[in-house]
Amino acid sequence: MTAKRPNFRRTTATALLLLSSCLAGPAMAETLQGALAKAYASNPTLTGARAGQRATDENVPLQKANGRPAADVSGSYSESILKPTISFTAPQRTVNAQAQLNVPIYSGGTVRNGVKAAKTRVAAGQANLRGTEASVFSQTVAAYMDVIRDSAIVALNQANVKVLDVNLQATNDRFEVGDLTRTDVAQSESRLALARSDLQIAQANLITSRENYIALVGEAPDNLEPPPQLPGLPANPETAVQVALRDNADILAAQKQREARHYDAKAAKGGVLPRVSAFTQAGYTNYLHSLDSTALDANGNAVEGPQINKQAVAGVQLTIPLYQGGRPAAQVRQTQALESQAIEQEIEIERGVIAQTRAAYASWQASLQTIDSNQKAVEAASLSLEGVRAENSVGSRTILDILNAEQEALNARVQLVSARRNAYVAGFSLLAAMGHAEADDLGLASGTLYDPMVNYDRVKGKWFDWDYGAAPMPVATRTVDTLPQNANVSPETAQQP
Repeated sequence: MTAKRPNFRRTTATALLLLSSCLAGPAMAETLQGALAKAYASNPTLTGARAGQRATDENVPLQKANGRPAADVSGSYSESILKPTISFTAPQRTVNAQAQLNVPIYSGGTVRNGVKAAKTRVAAGQANLRGTEASVFSQTVAAYMDVIRDSAIVALNQANVKVLDVNLQATNDRFEVGDLTRTDVAQSESRLALARSDLQIAQANLITSRENYIALVGEAPDNLEPPPQLPGLPANPETAVQVALRDNADILAAQKQREARHYDAKAAKGGVLPRVSAFTQAGYTNYLHSLDSTALDANGNAVEGPQINKQAVAGVQLTIPLYQGGRPAAQVRQTQALESQAIEQEIEIERGVIAQTRAAYASWQASLQTIDSNQKAVEAASLSLEGVRAENSVGSRTILDILNAEQEALNARVQLVSARRNAYVAGFSLLAAMGHAEADDLGLASGTLYDPMVNYDRVKGKWFDWDYGAAPMPVATRTVDTLPQNANVSPETAQQP
């Protein structure tokens, strides 16, 4: 139902798979690919969207049912409580059965165009499902990188608290011997208190990030590995826009919705055209020997009349609409207006995708430049801190100078960690806007990928009235049993930036 995309997307998937495999750490460590695979399998937003797509698939057999034969049987039993006073032949009791079969032959194109509209909406739904995949993956990548960033920030703040605690002890010792003043001690105490406050905020942010990760992935983050490099990123925004216009799922869904509205308008026009159907009816009535009627035989003797009545008829019915109060024209105008709306919405979505793609590219490029700048800032701040400490040892720098240098070094490292997170998220968002951040792009090692065509092929030709299918069962995993997250970080995290 959906158009196939170029084969180079499979190359993208292979590259990401190889990179992720090369960067995989210990067996207990979690990789980005593993987190995406868990989200793909159990995220309720995604599993719910798949269920919604299965509901959309059923519109095709629903529309086909309008053009299929319809048969029904009815029966009744009646008992006369009070006979009419002027009727001498009314039966006391009656058993009646009727059967009817109607076969539509021509319906003005409403069925044919209704089926085409339903099929087109299935294709639109599949494109929307792709878009949901990309959205969930983008959120998961952001949550994954948030945990890595906030873990590193907590580790940096913990290290800063330890350094400031040592500085305060050293300042007190020097104050005791008269080498420093009470002001120096107060400055050290103030910076330590602020550092502890920053640490508490960083720890709260880390807990929030870990809980958000659980909400998306379904499991707690465990020793997250650095993410692999993102393959397939464009060289310029023009290339990114061209790819997005071709592969973005939202644009493809809008195009299909517009096509479906066009078929709706054609189906509505069938409301003024003739309809032809074949029919057959059969009836059976049994008066159960309660019909008070007599007849004479050949010898002139009175005998009981017939107690059973049977009938059958078959024919063709032609219906030519002459006037329906203006309803068909109103329906056509309505569907044409909705088609016009779909055309404008397609342009609106295209505009949004173009803006999103260009903005994501600019954000990605800016983040890369920010990484370079922050890396230089970290190196310069580290060198400055060493120099200030050395100069303080000979008396040319104050304790406040050391505290300021330490704060600048911390800020530079925190900004570097944030810049790395922002660059990766922006790069993945760019891939998502281009339509290249879906399950088949990422080479997820989670077994067979979900194929919406499987369900569509299964139900599109069904005709049996009692083929209900299996009862719904939850697919997504619950997180109520997961433990509340804490702000503990591993020793390896403390070694980062």
